Amino acid sequence: MSSPNVSTSPSSASTSSKTAAQFERDFGQTLLEAVNVSNWSVGPDLAGEYQRMQSEVSDAVRRENAVQKQIRERVFPELETRKTRPKFGGRHAASLDDLQRVHRGLLFNGGVEACDGTLKTHSTVPLTIHQIGVSMVTYQGASGSWKQRLFRRDLRQRIEDPVSEALSLLEGRARQGLDQEGSGALIQQTLLQYAERAILMDRSNAVWRLGHGNPVTYELLTGGGTLEMMEASLNLLRRMVEKVQKFVYIASSPREQLLLTIGAALRPYEYAIVQTLNERLDDWLHQRRFDVEAGASLHWDGETLPSTEWIPRFIKKVASRIVVGVFRASEAAPPLVFYAHDDHAQAAAHIAIADGMLTGPRGFPLLLEIARHVGREVFGQGIEELAQSAFAAAGEPWRYQYA
Repeated sequence: MSSPNVSTSPSSASTSSKTAAQFERDFGQTLLEAVNVSNWSVGPDLAGEYQRMQSEVSDAVRRENAVQKQIRERVFPELETRKTRPKFGGRHAASLDDLQRVHRGLLFNGGVEACDGTLKTHSTVPLTIHQIGVSMVTYQGASGSWKQRLFRRDLRQRIEDPVSEALSLLEGRARQGLDQEGSGALIQQTLLQYAERAILMDRSNAVWRLGHGNPVTYELLTGGGTLEMMEASLNLLRRMVEKVQKFVYIASSPREQLLLTIGAALRPYEYAIVQTLNERLDDWLHQRRFDVEAGASLHWDGETLPSTEWIPRFIKKVASRIVVGVFRASEAAPPLVFYAHDDHAQAAAHIAIADGMLTGPRGFPLLLEIARHVGREVFGQGIEELAQSAFAAAGEPWRYQYA
């Protein structure tokens, strides 16, 4: 049998070569060496594993300390002088007196409300239930919890021809099953993120609003792939930036390695305002998936625009007013990324540090952790119990239970 004729373009070959070279730089061995199982350890070797781990960690810490010294000497001054420097750009230090004033004047008297949400899914063949729950809290107590349940039925009742409908469903799943699952997860995340921000904007009466993650996510920016949600999401985010302004969002699991490298060079109670959010979002515009219903027109402050121009305008006019920074809340705490309005970025950083101090080595704001905990307690496993009871009442207590 002749081998298939597989052609490789110069660009794809170049990309493959770069990927292999990057792997070797990162891990100190080639890809083929890494997958050569003859070099793998056989069974547990605790003494050897501990020695290897200790050696790798010690070497990494030593290298990181050297990099941090260079960042303080070379990068921090550049943050304050570069041409694209955002408002208040550069490294700053929060004094203990200022942080105590934030504790007494804002946090502990209810001047800051935090919001976090949860998404629970109970999936069976005839029915999938999605539960979105959002909780908002202050240090004076819970401000409220809201939930929405969505029921997705694949097999509808009152089908005229059940056999044909079932065959069509199977054929459709065979062709589009992965896309349907992917788009379903995307829209669920969009709804959750929209609800978190809408409740924080519309139901909070606090001076400051504290949120989780990046305020402008991929899901919100694209509306989960739907024009209606894109319009609603960008209008909500515009209101947050242009009207409310006093907000701070903090990422619990940041992936921005360069930002974290800068943040690791900060000392306790220090923060650095690094860039504006539009600098990071500009790269997304080259993705074709952003062309949501390209033929549609929408209204931006009375001006009619093609829908494809909404995201670029939002990035230019709105995301440019959001700064991205890093902070460290204590000696043992890791750096964390925060987002705030450029006019209020320094106050936002003080709130992040003051609340992060309360969680010790984690350095993540305690009020956000309380919001997450309240959500888990309020919504918890209720959807599972309710669904199981309902299936039992329908005469099928076990048929749709999976291990």
